[in-house]
Amino acid sequence: MYWNYYQGYGWYRTAFQPVWATSYNEALDLMRQSVQGEKSDELFYDQLIRLAPNKEQAGIIASIRDDERSHNKMFREMLLELTGQQIGPGNAEEMESKPINYAQGLRTALFGELSAVERYRKMWFGLPPGIYKDTVYGIILDELKHADKYNYLIGETEATR
Repeated sequence: MYWNYYQGYGWYRTAFQPVWATSYNEALDLMRQSVQGEKSDELFYDQLIRLAPNKEQAGIIASIRDDERSHNKMFREMLLELTGQQIGPGNAEEMESKPINYAQGLRTALFGELSAVERYRKMWFGLPPGIYKDTVYGIILDELKHADKYNYLIGETEATR
């Protein structure tokens, strides 16, 4: 078995299809879904900012929210360039759930960031080498940074109990 690397759109596999394999079209579908996901995260974080116990913690969450806005814009721009289709910023009225309390909201946000890493990693495998793949990689690194920040906030919250 051998690998025939980049051929047209996405990676071309000859003898077997690895579990992590993602087609180019699947990557685009994940990117479309991510536009809504990033918007939903942004709205959730707005709620979490209101629950934060102090300005420092609210500022950390606000920086994460601002990154999510940037990711939403990047995904929309990549989709426009790759498909020629204009994608809106996502439905501002839809949010999966509101945080019950601050501590629970932090845990929900942490696992949301880790889930996004898995989704974006799958997307990354379906993109051809180049600027779009590099951009998704940068977004993955941001999501990991966000998870670290939420771990810090969870620790701070538990330390003050």
